[in-house]
Amino acid sequence: MTARLFVGFLSLIVLTTAIEIRHRDHEAQSYCRSIPGDADWPDPNAWDTLNRTVGGNLIATTPISSVCHHSSSLGTTGSISDYDKEACDTLRNNWFFPQTHLNSPSSAMAYQFSNNSCNPFSGPNDPCTLGYYVTYTINATTAAHLQAGILFAKQHNVRLVIRNTGHDYLGKSTGSHALAIWTHHLKSLELIEDYNTSGYQGPAIKMGAGVEGLEAYEFANARGFMVVGGNCPNVGIAGGYTQGGGVSILSSKFGLAADQVLEWEVITAAGKLVTASATENADLFWALSGGGGGTYAVVVSMTAKAHPDTFFSAAYLTLLNNGSNTDAIYSSMGTFFESLPSLVDAGAWVVWVASPAGFLIMPAMVSGLHQQELDSLLEPTKAVMDQLGLQYQYSSAEYKDFLSSYNSMTSTWNVSDYNVGGRLIPRDLVENNVDGLVKAVQYISSQTLMSGVSFNVANATGNNAANPYFRKTISSVVIGTSVNYTDWPQNKVAQDKITNDLLPALQSLTPQGGVYLNEADFQDPGFKSTFYGGNYEKLLAIKTKYDPDDIFYAKTAVGSDRWEQRLDGRLCPTSNN
Repeated sequence: MTARLFVGFLSLIVLTTAIEIRHRDHEAQSYCRSIPGDADWPDPNAWDTLNRTVGGNLIATTPISSVCHHSSSLGTTGSISDYDKEACDTLRNNWFFPQTHLNSPSSAMAYQFSNNSCNPFSGPNDPCTLGYYVTYTINATTAAHLQAGILFAKQHNVRLVIRNTGHDYLGKSTGSHALAIWTHHLKSLELIEDYNTSGYQGPAIKMGAGVEGLEAYEFANARGFMVVGGNCPNVGIAGGYTQGGGVSILSSKFGLAADQVLEWEVITAAGKLVTASATENADLFWALSGGGGGTYAVVVSMTAKAHPDTFFSAAYLTLLNNGSNTDAIYSSMGTFFESLPSLVDAGAWVVWVASPAGFLIMPAMVSGLHQQELDSLLEPTKAVMDQLGLQYQYSSAEYKDFLSSYNSMTSTWNVSDYNVGGRLIPRDLVENNVDGLVKAVQYISSQTLMSGVSFNVANATGNNAANPYFRKTISSVVIGTSVNYTDWPQNKVAQDKITNDLLPALQSLTPQGGVYLNEADFQDPGFKSTFYGGNYEKLLAIKTKYDPDDIFYAKTAVGSDRWEQRLDGRLCPTSNN
C-alpha cells in the first residue's frame, strides 16, 4: 500500500469513526429531555397554543429576585432590567419567610437547588439568569390544565416538574429547563359526613391538592372536626407532605398523614383522570400514600379521615446555654429522652431543639389531656434540671380545641433556608442506649442546629407505602446548616458536613435505619433503603406501570436514579439505564 493510499484509508477510518461517535452521541442525546436551543424544543407557537389551552394560565419565569439586578437574562423572556432598590431591600428583609415564595410559581424556598441563579444578596451588577429555575409554569386551576401540561411535556420531550406550595428540602419543586405544573390554587374543600368503605366508616374531608394546612384546619374546626396535617400552616396537605408519610401534631393519636388517606384523585402519565383507593387502582393508592411525591401521578384531590375535635394542652421549656452549664444541659436531656415513651404513649407530639444556644421544647402538645396531666409527664425533666441548678423557663396551658392550641404556637423560622439531613430514631435507642444518643446529640448540636419531632405511630399501620421504620420510631431528627448566600461553594461544604460528619454520629447508633423522606439528606447514597425501607422494589414496579416513559421525575424519588441532571441542567438517562 502506497503512503498516499494508506493516509486515505486512515482518514476514511477516522471519518467513519467520527460519524459513528457523532451518531451515538446524537442517539444518546435524543433520550435526554429537550432544552432551549435544541431542534425539538417547542417553538413560540407551541407555547402560545399551550397557553390558550390552559386559559392563559401559562407563566414565563421571572425570578422574584430579578428586582435586585440591573441585567436579567431570562431565556425565552429575553434580557431585561427589573432593578428596583426599594423592592430589593424589601425582598431581602422578607426572603427567609415562606410567604415570600409561596405565591410565586417558580421561586425555590430551598435556594441551594437554584444553583445560585439570580442571587438576591449579590450585587446589582451581577447577572440574573433562570439557571436551575423552571422555564414555564402552568397555574393549574382545573384537572384539564394538569392534563394539558402532562401531554405537552410528553409530546415535546420537555422536563416536567410538579409544584404545590414550594416547601421542599430536596429540590423536587424546581428543575432546569422544565415546565412546572403548579397545583397551589386547587383549593376545593368538602366535608363528607359519612364516608363508607370496607375499611372505614365515618366523616372525611376531600381537599384539593393546593389546600394548605391552616386552610384545612379552619375548615374542619368550623364543622367540629380536626385533620392530620403538618406543623407549618402553609404546607400543602395533599402534596409531598402526605405522599411522603406526613408527621403531624396528631400522629401519636391517629398515625401518619398517609394513614388517613381514603382515596386519591389523580392524573396519570397517560393524561387520564382516575381514582385510586383501596378498591380501585389499589397499587397506585398504596404507592401515593407514603411512597414519595412527584413520581407516580399528579394529585388533583385527596380524601382523608376527619376526627372529632377535642381539648388540647401544650407546654414550652427554654434552657439557654450560658457557657458554664453545658454538661448539665445534656445531662438533663438524657432524662428528657427517657421520658419520651410516656409522653408519646399518652398521645403527645413533642418538638425539641438542641443547638449551641441551648435546649428547647417548643412545644409538647397533646389532645385529650389536661394541663396538669401534661405537666406531670414533663416533671422528671424539670426535676433533674432543678437538681442540677439549671435556670429555665417553663409554661403550659390548656385550649378548648385543636385550632386554638395550634394558633397558640410560637412562629417558626423558614427551615427551608437550611441545608438539611435527617434520621429516624428508634424507640429502643432511648430505652436501651440513652447515653449513646445524648453523646451523639451533643456532638451535633454543639456545632449546629438540630431539631427532633417525637411521636408514636406503631399501632397506626395503614395500607400504605410509608417507610416501615416509622413504626419503630420515637423521634424524627433533622440537622440544619444555614445556606450561605455570599459564598456559594460553602453550601456544598456545609451539606458535605452533614452527610459525612454529623449524620454518621446518628447512623452509627441506628444501623439499617431509616429517614423521613421529606426531611432527608438529598446526598444520601443509600436513599433507596433509608427513604423507602423494604418498599422500594414494589414502588419501582408501580412507578414503571403507571409512568413507563418516566415523565415524572423528582430528585431522590422512586426511579430517580435512572436519570441525572448535567451541569447545564439537562436531564438525561444515567449511563447504567
